[in-house]
Amino acid sequence: MADTATTASAAAAASAANASTDAPPFQLGKPRFQQTSFYGRFRHFLDIIDPRTLFVTERRLREAVQLLEDYKHGTLRPGVTNEQLWSAQKIKQAILHPDTNEKIFMPFRMSGYIPFGTPIVVGLLLPNQTLASTVFWQWLNQSHNACVNYANRNATKPSPVSKFIQGYLGAVISAVSIAVGLNVLVQKANKFTPATRLLVQRFVPFPAVGRLSCRRAPGCSSLCKASCAWQPSAWPCPWPSASSHRCQRSKHPNWSLRLPRPPAAGQWCTTRGCER
Repeated sequence: MADTATTASAAAAASAANASTDAPPFQLGKPRFQQTSFYGRFRHFLDIIDPRTLFVTERRLREAVQLLEDYKHGTLRPGVTNEQLWSAQKIKQAILHPDTNEKIFMPFRMSGYIPFGTPIVVGLLLPNQTLASTVFWQWLNQSHNACVNYANRNATKPSPVSKFIQGYLGAVISAVSIAVGLNVLVQKANKFTPATRLLVQRFVPFPAVGRLSCRRAPGCSSLCKASCAWQPSAWPCPWPSASSHRCQRSKHPNWSLRLPRPPAAGQWCTTRGCER
């Protein structure tokens, strides 16, 4: 019995050692994967949008936060592996806002963007939509985007709520106008066969949504869009933290946690894009 217990203990220790070896050395506040390569940035974003973090319990979240606090203060218990530390940091970053440390409402987290956003995309692409359904799905899409941007805003530099409301109203009106206008034009196009008209109508949501991406942050890339959207000018232009889907000052200790790569030195995100 003693030999069996010793063997099991040794196997567990070896397994833990292997897990620690497989994971890179933990760095608090740093990305787990190298950001100098496309594959590293790709793995980084897979971590950001990982929907499994939506099912993390309150107890597991507290344990993750406490583990990182212990690491920060040098009181980490023996036997904790790099893999456990990276996992704890992933959980904390996916759920808690880095500036306020408050929980982000589940549908507005970046890990929830695909599961909660997919039904909206399906609704946008439904065939034979009426005027009411077109307006509804465009409104819902822009409302979801606005809520995601607001929930992940830069809380270190508060902005008037009126700015967010103005941006939200502008986005909704523009998206609805483009979608409805294009649908009307397609229906009045006598040269189109019914099959062609149906096919063209399927693509109406794309220019409506795409145009709004440019309108909210002209000049910014699609990756930077989420950080720049709805934000005032003269903010730094990181890439989607989303979750950085946040515009955060470069001096912020957590500003680069979710960036695939940092902007050029001294660049800022303005309404004209990334500028020095």
